[in-house]
Amino acid sequence: MLAQYKTVKQFGVAEIVIKKSRFIGHARPVATEEEAVQFIESIKKEHWSATHNCSAYMIGERDEIQKQSDDGEPSGTAGKPILEVIKNQGLKNVAVVVTRYFGGIMLGAGGLIRAYTDGAVVGLAAAEPVYQVLHREVLIEIDYTWHGKVENELRGREMLMGETMFTDKVTLTCLPLDGEAERFIAWMTDITQGQAVIIPGESRYIEHTKQPSF
Repeated sequence: MLAQYKTVKQFGVAEIVIKKSRFIGHARPVATEEEAVQFIESIKKEHWSATHNCSAYMIGERDEIQKQSDDGEPSGTAGKPILEVIKNQGLKNVAVVVTRYFGGIMLGAGGLIRAYTDGAVVGLAAAEPVYQVLHREVLIEIDYTWHGKVENELRGREMLMGETMFTDKVTLTCLPLDGEAERFIAWMTDITQGQAVIIPGESRYIEHTKQPSF
C-alpha cells in the first residue's frame, strides 16, 4: 500500500464559458474502473442534450488504468488534455467528465485543448483535492495513574487520535503514520516503562487536507 496518495474528496462540478460554449467540469473519486464508467454514464444521461461529454480517468496505485474519450471532438483535443490535468496534479483514483454545450463559435484544435484543460481544472478544484495517508491503528491500554502523563506526551507529539475507552483501564486509540508505527510503539513502551499493553491494529487510509511531511 502507498504511504500516501492525492485524490479528490467528493463529487464536484463547476462551469466556465468560452466563446459562448459552456464547459461543465465534473469530477469524483473512484476506486474501480466500473465506478468510473458508471460515473461517466450518469453524466452522459444527465447531459444527454450536450454536444459532447468528454472524459478521462486514472486508477490504481501505479496508475495501471488510464482511459480517455474525445466523445466526437477531434482526436486528441479533449480526452487527452483531461487526462493530462489528472496526471499533472498528481491525482489517483479520479474520474473527470467535461460536458460541452456548443455556443456556435468554432474554437480550433488549440482552443479546444485549452478549453477542456480548463474545464477539467475547475471540476477537480470543485471536488477538493485531498491526501489519503496510510496510518496504523495502535491501542494503548494503561492504568488510570498513567493517563495524564501519556495523554500529555501524545498531545505534545500532536498524535492523531481515535476513540478513548474508560473501563477498569484506559484504552487509547492512537493513529501514527504506518511507517512510524514501530518507532511509536517503542517510544510508548519507554514512556510507560513497559507497563502499557500495546496492541497493533490494521493499517488504513485517513484523509488529510494538506500533504503530511515525512
